[in-house]
Amino acid sequence: MKAPSFAYQKAANLEEAMQLMHQHGDGARLLAGGQSLLPALNLRLTHPQWLIDIAGLDELRGERLKGSVLEVAALSTHRELMQSDLVMRHVPLLALAVPYVAHAAIRNRGTIGGSLALADPAAEYPAVALACAASMRLKSVRGERMVAAADYFQGLYQTALASDEILCAVEFPVAQPGERFGFQELARRHGDYAMAGLAARGQWGEDGKLQALHLAFFALGDRPVLAQKAASCLIGQSIEPMTIRHAQEALDQDLTPPDDLQARAATKLHWAKVLLGRVLAEMALDKGASSDE
Repeated sequence: MKAPSFAYQKAANLEEAMQLMHQHGDGARLLAGGQSLLPALNLRLTHPQWLIDIAGLDELRGERLKGSVLEVAALSTHRELMQSDLVMRHVPLLALAVPYVAHAAIRNRGTIGGSLALADPAAEYPAVALACAASMRLKSVRGERMVAAADYFQGLYQTALASDEILCAVEFPVAQPGERFGFQELARRHGDYAMAGLAARGQWGEDGKLQALHLAFFALGDRPVLAQKAASCLIGQSIEPMTIRHAQEALDQDLTPPDDLQARAATKLHWAKVLLGRVLAEMALDKGASSDE
């Protein structure tokens, strides 16, 4: 199939892009890497009247350390994030997740902002943002606002983005001493969308017990989900086979995956429990990424 007809305009700067989005509203879509938008156009899953091209806006590129947060600009590509020393040092969980994102050709063009704006429930970045308690920087002609990841993802391909807003950057809190990170997903082929996945961030005390834990599951619902019951089972505990089993059992209360073409709900819940066991075991042995700064 071919894409429906649309008008095209390349924005010269962010201010012009915001003006164009304000002018065209729901009739406009932003074009950045285009790795999700162009296939959707060709399949006629979306019918915008205007494409506003922001791919050339240098002000929406790069990573900047700003005190206790690492600001990742929206047009940073997956490949750039994979090669970033700042990401590796300060947001290890993001560094762990990037190699799972699609395939090499897509990583060369696709952007973190495009992924978070689309909010596919099987994508890696939304879960990483949720596990890290990241915040989205949204801008329009009406002003700027910050939206926490917990409030940003609102349903299947639904976010807090208004029709005239642009996701300009994501702010990740930098990793703290004693934090450890884990990431795993299950997919038919490496690089395909996940059938189940887990992004985890934990804080260990000097006594070897967990002080805080964030378990963000993805591809198991209409948005990434924090498994709070499972996490609470582990706070104040050492990671041992018995505590892992208790956390796995608690997932029955945290997750309600639907039946779909991939698998039945019971199978998906089993996948989630397997991933939880693997990730916790790796984090306990400190095989995953960690921060000792």
